[in-house]
Amino acid sequence: MVSAHTNNEGSQESATITPAGMYTISTITVGCKIYIRRPTPDGEEERLAEILSIRDKPVNPYTLASAQRTDSRGGVKEEEDAPDKPEDKKEYFVHWDQFNKRLDEWVTGSRLILSRDLEWPRPKLPPGKKAGPGSLQKAPGKAPRSQNLLKKATINAAAAASPTSASTPGRSAFPSPSPAPSLKRKLTDDEEEEEEEEELEGDDVDAEGEMDVDGEGDTFELNVNGAQVETPPPVSSFSKEQEIEKLRTSGSMTQSISEIARVKNLNRLQIGKHEVEAWYFSPYPKEYAHLPVLYICEFCLAYFPSPMMLSRHRQRCTLFHPPGNEIYRHQDISVFELDGKRQLSWCRNLSLLSKCFLDHKTLYYDVTPFMYYVMCQRDSTGCHIIGYFSKEKESAENYNVACILTLPQHQRHGFGKLLIEFSYELSKKEGKLGSPEKPLSDLGLLGYRAYWAEVIVELLINTTDELSIDDIAQKTSITHADIMNTCTTLQLFKHYKGQHIICLSEAVLEKHEKVRNKRRRRIYADNLIWKPPVFTRDQLRFY
Repeated sequence: MVSAHTNNEGSQESATITPAGMYTISTITVGCKIYIRRPTPDGEEERLAEILSIRDKPVNPYTLASAQRTDSRGGVKEEEDAPDKPEDKKEYFVHWDQFNKRLDEWVTGSRLILSRDLEWPRPKLPPGKKAGPGSLQKAPGKAPRSQNLLKKATINAAAAASPTSASTPGRSAFPSPSPAPSLKRKLTDDEEEEEEEEELEGDDVDAEGEMDVDGEGDTFELNVNGAQVETPPPVSSFSKEQEIEKLRTSGSMTQSISEIARVKNLNRLQIGKHEVEAWYFSPYPKEYAHLPVLYICEFCLAYFPSPMMLSRHRQRCTLFHPPGNEIYRHQDISVFELDGKRQLSWCRNLSLLSKCFLDHKTLYYDVTPFMYYVMCQRDSTGCHIIGYFSKEKESAENYNVACILTLPQHQRHGFGKLLIEFSYELSKKEGKLGSPEKPLSDLGLLGYRAYWAEVIVELLINTTDELSIDDIAQKTSITHADIMNTCTTLQLFKHYKGQHIICLSEAVLEKHEKVRNKRRRRIYADNLIWKPPVFTRDQLRFY
C-alpha cells in the first residue's frame, strides 16, 4: 500500500510516498506534499506544493449581515449559491515548489489532486542519531534552536556595545554602515559543536543575526594589500533574468524566525481603484483576517471590511494627501515628510500596509523613532501614494533608509529607483554617506544594485579626472563598502603597475548604454526644499 522512495545520500531517512487511491483528503496533514491545481494565464497547471496549515473554511460575517439586511428590507435576493462540496469545508495554506514565499496562498480542498502520489513529511531523526556521514551527534540535553539563537544574539549585542571595539587606523572618516565582523567570546566545546551542527542544517536565516551586504552571500571584498580574496565570475554571467529567477525561487529573507512561520492572513487589498494580492502576514486585527477583500482608504490608510463602510468613511474623510510637509514637487510627483511621533496613527497604518509586502519587516507598531518620506502621484482627485521609505531620526550606523517599499500596483514603472535616488539626495543635503539597512528584500536588492551600478558608471564616464573610491563616495553619498561591492561585481578593478585601478570594460559600457536609452524619471535637487531635521535629547526620548 505504501511505497518508500529511498535516497542514497548517507543514512538519512527518506520521505514516504503513498500512491494515488491509497489515501483520502481527510488523511492529509501539515507537512505533506501533494500536487494542486494552480491557475495560470494559459489555463491551469498541476504543481507540487507543501501543506503549511489547515483550517476550516472561514465565513465572512459582513457578507452574511449584508444578505440578512437585504432580506429584511424585502429586496430581491439572488439565487443561493450551490452548497460547498464536502472537500471544500477545509482550506489549505500551501507553498508552491520552486516558487517565492510571497506566492503562498490558501486553496480549497477541491483543488487538491488526489489522483497523484502523496509525499509524507520526512520523519525527524531521533535524538542522538546521526543524519549521515560526517554529521555531528547532538549533545544530550541540548537547548532548543530558538534558545541558541537568542543566546548568540545576546553575545553579539554585548560585543557590539563593548567599548574596546575601536576603528581601524587608515579607514575613512565617514562611518560605514556595512556589517562589521562580530566579536565573539571563546566558545566551549559544546557550543562549538552546536554551532557546527547548525551550519550543517543550512538554514536561510543567519544564526548570528547578520547578513551580507547584498543579502544573498555574493559579497566580494578586497583585502588590505589590495589583492582579491575571491575572483568573481565574468560580467557576461551576470544576467538580470538569472538574478530575478534566483530571487524568485529563494525563500524568506527575514531574520526573525517567528515571522517565517506566520501564515498569510489577508487575501486581497483594495486601495483606491487598485486591487492587489497580499504577499505576507500583516498584524491587522483578527476580526479582519481571512476576508475576501480588505478595503483601505488610499488617503488616510484606514481599513474596513466592506465597501459600504469604506464609502461612508470617504464621505467624512478630509485627507487628500499624506498629513505631512511637502518637501519635493516635480511634474506630477510629490514627496511628503512625516514625523512618526506626530502622525502616529497614519504611520502605523502605513506600516501595517507595508507589512503585507515585506516579510523581513518586523517593526510595525513603534513608529516614533522614524521619519517617513512618502512619494505620491498627484491628479485632480488628490495625491495617491506610490511608495515610501522610513529613516531613523538618529542612526548609529548612518543608515539613510530603514524600510523602503513601492506598492505592487506601481512597481515596474521606475518609482523604486526614484525613491532610492531621493534617499541619496537627502544624504547629500546632510553631507553624510548613507546605505540601506540590511537585510534588503529581494526586490529592494535588485533596485539598489541597479541604482549603484548606474550612478557609479555614469560618474566615471562623465569625469575626466582620476577618481578614488573616496572621491566617488563624496560625490554620490554611497558608502565605501557599497561602492567596493558594486565595482567588484562589475569587475571594474584591474591590477596595473603594482596598483589597483578602476577600468570600464566594453560589456559594462554596453549595458550602461542600454540603461541610459530607457526613459525614466529623475530627482531634480533644485526642486527639493528641505533642511535636515534637528532633534533635541527630549525629542529623541521615545519611551
